[in-house]
Amino acid sequence: MLKLGVSFFLFGLINNVLYVIILSAALDLVPPSTPKGIIAFCNIAPALVAKVGWPYVLKGRVRYAKRLIGCCLLSAFGMLIVAFFDSLFMRLLGIGLASFSSGLGELTFLQLSTTYSPRSVGGHSVGYFASGTGAAGLVGAFLWWEVRGLGVRIGVGIPSLYPMLVPLTSSPQYYFLLPRPSAFLESYEDSTSPVVPYTSLATAEEELTGEEEGSLASVPKYNVSLSASDKWRIVRPLLIRYMLPLFCVYTFEYTINQGIAPTLLYPVPSTEEHSFLSKIIHSVRDYYPLWQLVYQTTVFLSRSSISIGIPPLPARLLPLPAILQAGILLILMFESAVGIFPSGPGTADSEAWSITIVFLLISLEGICGGSAYVNVFYRINQEAPSPDTAHDPERTRQEREFKIGSVGFADSSGILFASILAVPMEVALCRQQVSRGKLLCKGL
Repeated sequence: MLKLGVSFFLFGLINNVLYVIILSAALDLVPPSTPKGIIAFCNIAPALVAKVGWPYVLKGRVRYAKRLIGCCLLSAFGMLIVAFFDSLFMRLLGIGLASFSSGLGELTFLQLSTTYSPRSVGGHSVGYFASGTGAAGLVGAFLWWEVRGLGVRIGVGIPSLYPMLVPLTSSPQYYFLLPRPSAFLESYEDSTSPVVPYTSLATAEEELTGEEEGSLASVPKYNVSLSASDKWRIVRPLLIRYMLPLFCVYTFEYTINQGIAPTLLYPVPSTEEHSFLSKIIHSVRDYYPLWQLVYQTTVFLSRSSISIGIPPLPARLLPLPAILQAGILLILMFESAVGIFPSGPGTADSEAWSITIVFLLISLEGICGGSAYVNVFYRINQEAPSPDTAHDPERTRQEREFKIGSVGFADSSGILFASILAVPMEVALCRQQVSRGKLLCKGL
């Protein structure tokens, strides 16, 4: 179990760390006159295409080995384009390739978790993968902070090597860290689900027909594939139960991060009145990185909740993070536009209270976002097979893979929708602040 957990943690970390590095390096990747939002768009839109395209369009069994190696090569190639080309078009192209690879990689690793039985082992895999994706936020921001002084060419070129760690961890023959699914079948005792022997990373001798796969006449062919009506039958009950909460959480979360957090600015605390805050905040420009650090830290902690033994949310409470996130968005928007506490001369204590409240709310925002992610995918992984297909191991296998893969577009589409909302919201909030005499947002 330890090797399995470490493998999926590394999968999540490596798959998402490039996404964070690109966002952290946005100021250095485009000319000053170019809106930085274009980086966020190119960093999420191709991933959304991958999450919609692969599970909904392609049919048959997943060929994990070829897909993961393809993702690694595409991701590394994209980062090298960003590093070695100076034109805006080429850098955006490289970011798009890396984004597509990241989206397809996340989809693939979540599908890979369904190949492990019993379901408790699959849930263990999802928990550690989610923890790795949370750690990517902290690691990616730290890595760029350390290498940015080397310039874009070296600073982005070095991370292009990170994806090559995935094939070392999950070679097709399981030479390294990742255990085979069959290693856990001997202790399988869950009578509610069929034992489905599964070789998730086919070796060279096991050419299978289906998605991304060739065929050989001398080996068994798997003619089962899910039709469009089959997929709609599977997806329909997931829309309200899983997809809507995940979409709402990410829409609210990234609207806060991209549209509201940049306007949550206060005067620099003085050493005499606020000795602790003055050690953290040295200029008005320090507020936004501080909010992002708080957010990334709490996302990591909440995405790690299942892997450290905290019980998952009951299925009926999955909408709770989205409801809390909506409340946080409204409070922070009100604080930015009007101010919960008065500001101005002689209100240093009120400003300290405002900073403290924003700190706590952004911490709760990260907890809600991370909890929604890990609990939604954990619950999908734990769902029992449909009684109608339980007699057919191959169809059961494909339905489980499709089910967890089909939900992935909900979070990405929420982020994309938030990026559209965030730009006018930031402008409107800054204008509202200026109208009441608070000019800090104009000085950035």
